[in-house]
Amino acid sequence: MPKIRYNNIDNVSTDKTLKQFKQWRDERRNKKKDYSYVIPNLTPDLEYLHGNRHETSVTWVGHATFFIQYEGLNIVTDPVWARRMAFSKRFGEPGIPIGEVPPLDIILISHSHYDHMHIASIRRLYREGTTIVVPIGLKRKMIAKGFRRVIEMKWWESTTIGGVKISFVPTQHWTRRTPFDTNTSHWGGFVLEPELQEKDKPDGTSDIRDQSRVLPPNLYFAGDSGYFNGFKEIGDRFNIHIAMMPIGAYEPEWFMTSQHVNPEEALKAFLDVKAETMIPMHYGTFRLADDTAQEALERMEMERDRLGISEEQILVLKYGETFKVQPERRKVEG
Repeated sequence: MPKIRYNNIDNVSTDKTLKQFKQWRDERRNKKKDYSYVIPNLTPDLEYLHGNRHETSVTWVGHATFFIQYEGLNIVTDPVWARRMAFSKRFGEPGIPIGEVPPLDIILISHSHYDHMHIASIRRLYREGTTIVVPIGLKRKMIAKGFRRVIEMKWWESTTIGGVKISFVPTQHWTRRTPFDTNTSHWGGFVLEPELQEKDKPDGTSDIRDQSRVLPPNLYFAGDSGYFNGFKEIGDRFNIHIAMMPIGAYEPEWFMTSQHVNPEEALKAFLDVKAETMIPMHYGTFRLADDTAQEALERMEMERDRLGISEEQILVLKYGETFKVQPERRKVEG
């Protein structure tokens, strides 16, 4: 039976030829880069993270790995505590030591690349009550690895775990873990929203649509992506408040543009999804491309200023830093 191969919107290809790989390798030999800047580590507030049951919090572990507390659940995105990624040694320590991560309810995996799905890390984090949410095409692999509670999702599908509605949304990317499984599973990002109870939803016969209650912000974890018009559709379909957006692994841009946004495109995507706050990620942890953490941050800052985005809207976290989100009383939308 032939394997299903997944595609990008409009069938945008991320394939590269051996000639292009050689050209990148030759260019890299002639580049002189300063990798001395390392993202600082903060001592994580473990007492808070282990005791918190109500507030929304976002802690950056590194790369695309966040520890998120949301509606009473503990969630990790794209878990990677690896010391190395291929030939690249990790810059800096993970923001939370893996043995100190509070018990997890959910692991979200955006796609199967090794820098987003590290099996050894998942084994350390997984427990009896943990649910792993993966793109379509990955469930069988995860079950074969011994993980029993696995939910597989297609683009635009939603599922509810506890009090959290999880929606899987498109990105522009690709997957491969072996020479034989290219694009045999999909890729995407996730939107987290509170699951509204019936009593919260307007029924058209009462004044409930004028009432409000304290709701957590809607979170968007963008995974890994090149810039594409799908960001605008995500912004139209969801009311996003906080966006975790990649800004790194973009150089050389002639090679990476279809699969990784550069800092300017990341801010464009942030505006497309109409979020209020952006947390940059996917930079400075591993040398996956030729850009540096300092270059990514400087380009992002210059573009933020050019676009007139306020400094408060871009939240640059350190490893181990926790953003404690203050809840707001918002009108309930049906």
